[in-house]
Amino acid sequence: MAIDGPAASGKSSVARELARQIGFHYVNSGAMYRAVTWHVLQHAIPLDEDDAIARLLEKSRIDCELDEKGSRILIDGVDPTEHLQDDRVNGAVSLVSSVLRVREILVAKMRAYADHRDVVMEGRDIGSVVFPETPYKFYIDASPEVRLRRRIAQGLRDQIAARDHADSSRRASPLVTPADAHVIDSSNMTIEEVVREIVERLKWKGMALD
Repeated sequence: MAIDGPAASGKSSVARELARQIGFHYVNSGAMYRAVTWHVLQHAIPLDEDDAIARLLEKSRIDCELDEKGSRILIDGVDPTEHLQDDRVNGAVSLVSSVLRVREILVAKMRAYADHRDVVMEGRDIGSVVFPETPYKFYIDASPEVRLRRRIAQGLRDQIAARDHADSSRRASPLVTPADAHVIDSSNMTIEEVVREIVERLKWKGMALD
């Protein structure tokens, strides 16, 4: 199942709660890009050297795991979870995630998650690129003002407008609204209300849920 949307739209909270309610595994694709970004920064690779970034990833061991809490990524045996919201990662992730080879490597890892498990995966190109054939696509949005307030509440200091521009204009897999996605504006909705709407939509589309 694909859930896409811009930064601070609420998609992560919605996807996590939805997965819990319907018994699927939650996968945060953004955490995967942040983990790779942290790895690139640890190796002091210049962010404008796409080939060097690609070479680093190609020789790195990237292990993706699932447990009852969701997805986890290890790079060369190291779990970078505690660093994923670092300011320097936050400032570099759009550049690293725009590298075509980075996206090719991680998209393959994302698809592997769904080989043997039912997953709710959230990100920015899940419905358009990672799982374009899934009939279960949702796009969670919210007004820029609401998203900025949410971002500040998360303790993050990046600018919503700049992040939106970077995500929508990147060369590889830009943020788009899939034509067949069900769009939900979460500006004035709680997480529970958004999840409820998605569950009703899933039932309408014929998914058997308890």
